[in-house]
Amino acid sequence: MSEPFVCTTSSQGVSTEMRNLSPAQFRRQVRNGAWDKPTAGCCSGHIQLNLVILPEAEAKHFKEFCSLNPKPCPLIETTDPGQTEAKELAPGSDLRTDIPGYKLFRRDNIDFLKNLTEIWRDDFVSFLIGCSFTFENALIQNGIQVRHIDMNCNVPMYITNIPCKSAGPFHGNMVVSMRPIPRQMVHKAEEITGHYPDVHGAPVHFGDPHKIGINNIDQPDFGDRVPIYPGEVPVFWACGVTPQVALMNARPEIAVTHAPGLMFVSDARDEDFYQPL
Repeated sequence: MSEPFVCTTSSQGVSTEMRNLSPAQFRRQVRNGAWDKPTAGCCSGHIQLNLVILPEAEAKHFKEFCSLNPKPCPLIETTDPGQTEAKELAPGSDLRTDIPGYKLFRRDNIDFLKNLTEIWRDDFVSFLIGCSFTFENALIQNGIQVRHIDMNCNVPMYITNIPCKSAGPFHGNMVVSMRPIPRQMVHKAEEITGHYPDVHGAPVHFGDPHKIGINNIDQPDFGDRVPIYPGEVPVFWACGVTPQVALMNARPEIAVTHAPGLMFVSDARDEDFYQPL
């Protein structure tokens, strides 16, 4: 399940310019084709979101799937059929053009698109789901390195053996994202991210990847491999790519998602999703 986005290793990571862009400025760059890379680290302080688009006839079951699996699928905004704007999270946005890359599912076929203008339908319902990129700024501010941001590449993601609850045709196992964390800081990372339950919250596992069905940590199912240095522990968070596994299992007539790691950047701020423990 390799993705057509490669890691561009850089000692500088995401540029200060990209960190400091407003979400509206960033979405404009994406819309104009000026940014087609992973969005981790961009528009620091603003939440990023996973996207799933389905025909209205299948939207009810998918909404139930999210409700039954809030850890990997924390649903934040749902649009009306045919609506192209994320009115609550990003007024003036266009979900057809404002993500750097999309995946188009048609039964057993998957294609990658730069925008959705030619395939858009009036019955499409869009689901915006919380993303763990949101809490990465809090990790960095507390002295915890985020490896894929430092390397300017995509976060590694893995399909686990953790089953999700089924809803209609939507079923499958949870996908997780992984970040290497120094052993002495794992508890701190767990505490920090636990304050953000609407964007996956605390980790679902840390340590031995085999215990959650990951046989080779160096071969992620989505995203890029990142090194794990001596003294570090792989820490795994529920991931909003989980619905893409459910879509592959459900084989809908048509569906669209973001390409893994290429997220929708909203106007909402990370601090709005912080919750006291």
